[in-house]
Amino acid sequence: MGVKLLLEKAQVAGIRSYDVYRREGGYRSVEKALKTMGPEAIVEEVKKSGLRGRGGAGFPAGMKWSFIAKPEGVPRHLVCNADESEPGTFKDRYLMEFLPHLLIEGLIVSSFALGSNDTYIYIRGEYAWIVDILEAAIGEAKANGWLGKNILGTGFDCNIHVQRGAGAYICGEETALIESLEGKRGNPRIKPPFPAVQGLWMRPTVVNNVETLAAVVPIINMGGEEYAKIGVGKSTGTKLISACGNIKKPGVYEIDMTISVEEFIFSDEYCGGIANGKRLKACIPGGSSVPILPANLLLKTAKGETRYMNYESLSDGGFATGSMMGSGGFIVLDEEQCVVKNTLTFARFYRHESCGQCSPCREGTGWMEKILKNIEYGKGKTSDIDLLWDIQRKIEGNTICPLGDAAAWPVAAAIRHFRDEFEWHVKNPEESQKRNYGLAHYADAIHVPA
Repeated sequence: MGVKLLLEKAQVAGIRSYDVYRREGGYRSVEKALKTMGPEAIVEEVKKSGLRGRGGAGFPAGMKWSFIAKPEGVPRHLVCNADESEPGTFKDRYLMEFLPHLLIEGLIVSSFALGSNDTYIYIRGEYAWIVDILEAAIGEAKANGWLGKNILGTGFDCNIHVQRGAGAYICGEETALIESLEGKRGNPRIKPPFPAVQGLWMRPTVVNNVETLAAVVPIINMGGEEYAKIGVGKSTGTKLISACGNIKKPGVYEIDMTISVEEFIFSDEYCGGIANGKRLKACIPGGSSVPILPANLLLKTAKGETRYMNYESLSDGGFATGSMMGSGGFIVLDEEQCVVKNTLTFARFYRHESCGQCSPCREGTGWMEKILKNIEYGKGKTSDIDLLWDIQRKIEGNTICPLGDAAAWPVAAAIRHFRDEFEWHVKNPEESQKRNYGLAHYADAIHVPA
């Protein structure tokens, strides 16, 4: 069994309640941080740990914390990004639903380190039932002296507020999230200034996602150097992976990033292999926004080396032969899945979720969806494939926020690695239409009964 730092207690009966969580060692990191460490020492431990942001970008968390401005007399804020809307990603939901006090504990320690007296959890609107779980856990923490005024007699005050979003994927981008939290339309801001200087209400702000803040707890308990010994290279500690698709055992897994992709997919400890006796065709290893990889490049790098489940190995070779760890949404496709259909599904999502602020994204996402729909329904032309390539190239890097990149990368990778499938749809229009991969099929696939 692999190392477990976040999910170690997930199966303990009643762990969602304060009494059980405390009995199992909960809130020890708060005692240690507030009573024996200062804010600078906590930031230093997070730096030593090598913890990288678990929301997708993988930026070093300790370095991000050190950027926060500290003007005299100006409040600072910590914002927890719980707007987990990346298709294929659901590990933050698992943490909040089953281990809410772990997140709250991480928030308290992080708030102390950053000098945030008012900390916010911005949660995806569709996670309505989790709001109740978080509110209940916050109430328990406050009733037991972990939140509110003068925590543990240290003079540190901290309150945590939960704010529901309205279901916009764009609000997962930190500046759009801040705009929404302020009560405005969730449009990304132009940077600079960065949130660390002018964020929420133009005050210094740090935005981290749920898993990142939860990881602060084991870092403080065990020490940054010990945490850094887990994993490999710059991929330290453990990582939560949301595994789904054509596998035998979909779910949330905690890995230490030293295992190979092949082991993760085929071992009984994790995904258990491809479902229904099919063969592995491809995988999107980091959520819908990262490039798809065919089986040969997923299991081995372009140099023939084993590919591992970590930031460096998955990206080895760049987008030509690699992908990204991203948000950890591991989507597996078997040999019967259509890459064109899959790419159309993602394109439809990004077209719908574009805020419309940048013309390359606003116009380009809709254009790509239309072309992909024509190809999938047997109405495409060979020139459409090259047009798709040209459109995605002109979107990437030309928008205020990364949503444009997120829309472009799946299209580019699909054409790069599976151009033959696009050409088959164009050359076999009647067969393509018979597959009936239409809107009705898509609607049925996403329908969730009341």
